[in-house]
Amino acid sequence: MTVDMMREDQKYDTFRTPGIGGRPAGFTVIELTVVMIIIGIIIGLVIKGQSLIVRGQMKQLFQQKQDIAAAFSGYYSRFAYFAGDDPNASSRFGGATNGNGNGRVGVGSSLTAPDFSCAATGTEQCDLWFGLREARLLGGTGFANPRHVFNGNVALTYYAPGMAEAGHWMAFEGVPSDVCRGLDKAHDDGVWNTGSIQGASNYDAAENGSFTLFFTLR
Repeated sequence: MTVDMMREDQKYDTFRTPGIGGRPAGFTVIELTVVMIIIGIIIGLVIKGQSLIVRGQMKQLFQQKQDIAAAFSGYYSRFAYFAGDDPNASSRFGGATNGNGNGRVGVGSSLTAPDFSCAATGTEQCDLWFGLREARLLGGTGFANPRHVFNGNVALTYYAPGMAEAGHWMAFEGVPSDVCRGLDKAHDDGVWNTGSIQGASNYDAAENGSFTLFFTLR
């Protein structure tokens, strides 16, 4: 048999081998091409789906920040003191401990690092969560820190992250670096150590890892 006499369909059987009963087995070039296209489409959909999930989580985190900020402000509007710092808290809510009323949620008048492990009364940072919940301004019960969508805790304290000006800052621990950058660019200046959104360390240059993300409440 010469090349000219080859059946037309044999030209596409390069990847076929004899199968059961003499029928060809395996895939033609066209079939393999179709399979690769389908795999590429599936991978693209998965990547796009993951991106949409992360965007949704970013919106959830920022909304939680807004809700807690509103509760913090609402408590002050109602009682003329910040939750946790309220010197009359024990007379308002059973189980509460009075703060010192100096206008700073922290230890005395000093800058106080965020406490992500609240469990009971004893510090203004932890009493803050109890006060907001007892005043029905925040969901949940007790003194424990709220959790955020990236499985870390939230803290609020009188502090100055990095070179920032001292004030009340809300802190989210364990936030992925790409989420930190996305939130900073969407709601602030996009620089990790300036503006109203800052990091405990440089998430701008990080390819991965998690960071503590701060939002000012001034």
